[in-house]
This record gives sequence, C-alpha cells and structure tokens, in this order.
Amino acid sequence: MTHRSRTQRLALLSASTALVTAGLLPSATASAAPARTVSVAAAPTPTPASPSAQPTQAVKTTDPPSGITAELPGKAEVRMGAIPMEGDSVDTRVYGVETPDGATGFAVYDMPGDRIPLEDALKGFIDAYGLTGGGTLTSENVRKTTVDGHPALDADLSGEGADGTAVGSIRFISDDDHLVMALTYGPEKDEKDLRAMHQQLLDSLQIP
Repeated sequence: MTHRSRTQRLALLSASTALVTAGLLPSATASAAPARTVSVAAAPTPTPASPSAQPTQAVKTTDPPSGITAELPGKAEVRMGAIPMEGDSVDTRVYGVETPDGATGFAVYDMPGDRIPLEDALKGFIDAYGLTGGGTLTSENVRKTTVDGHPALDADLSGEGADGTAVGSIRFISDDDHLVMALTYGPEKDEKDLRAMHQQLLDSLQIP
C-alpha cells in the first residue's frame, strides 16, 4: 500500500463535502468551503493488528449535532465544512477511518434528505470525483431501498487511477432533517474484505 493510495482513499471520504457539491448545486462549478480537521471523541483506538489475526475492534462514532452513530474500525478523523446551496449553506461533517484494506466512513449533511433526489446526489458524487485528480469513478448496480423507513440508495463503485483499480460501495439515506452518506473504498484485491467492512458500517448506522 503506497502513501499516495492511502491518501487518495481517505480523501475520497474526508473531502466528500467537496465531492458531493455537484450533486447539491445547480452548477457543478460551485465549490465547497474548505474543510476543517478535528479529532473525534470516541473510545480509545485499539492497537493495530493484522486483519488475518483478529477482527478489527469497532469504535462507536457519534455525530454530536444529529445524534447519528455508526461503528467504525478505529478512531475516526472528522472533516467539517459548509456547502453553498441556493443562497444558503449546508453544514457537513465527514467521519473516516483508514484500514489496511481501504477506507470507510460516513457523512452527515444538515439538510432535509428530500431536498434533492438521491440519484442526483450519487451522480454528483461520481461527477465530482474526477475533480480530485484521483482518476475516474463509475457506479453500477444502483438500487433503491429503505432503511428503518427512510428512503435510501445503494450503489457499487469502481475506479481507475494511477494506483490501479479500486472498488467500493456507497449508500445515501434521506432523513427528515439530514442527508446521510456511507462509503467504503479500497483496492480491488481487497474487495471481499471491503464488502464485509461496508456491511458492518451499514448494520451499525443509526439515525435517531
């Protein structure tokens, strides 16, 4: 695993305030405010261990303003920013964790989830990914579902960049007060582990 590939994967999570801007704005040329990095108050991060030696200990991570929680495989890094939208701005917090297999995390956007169609949020995410210079990203197997009564949209991701082929999974959830995104992404060779990591994220994600 190269430093560059690790940085790109975490950037896909922590900079998603910028990545989804195209999906939240009429014009994809608008840019999000610079994100700020802070530490998330969570349980102590366990000593790293080989994935084959034992399962990664889950750390419950809470978004304080909304009360939305999820279990992540380690102590999360959080980026905060604001996305300009229709003369207003949408506060955003993104929680991400790097693992030996890839990166995983979730984002909370302080806006009613039905303010934009979930298909548009996904399209904006895909379109804006190219702006990071990390290569190309495509979605497939897009399907609508519900999560505890909330409309949701799932998709598989695949990307091509300087470090080779990457794969991942993404879910958008429409809550009355928030748009929530869950994302897992990493090298194609670790696809099986990435899918298991994403399923753990989805199973643990709780919206009050």
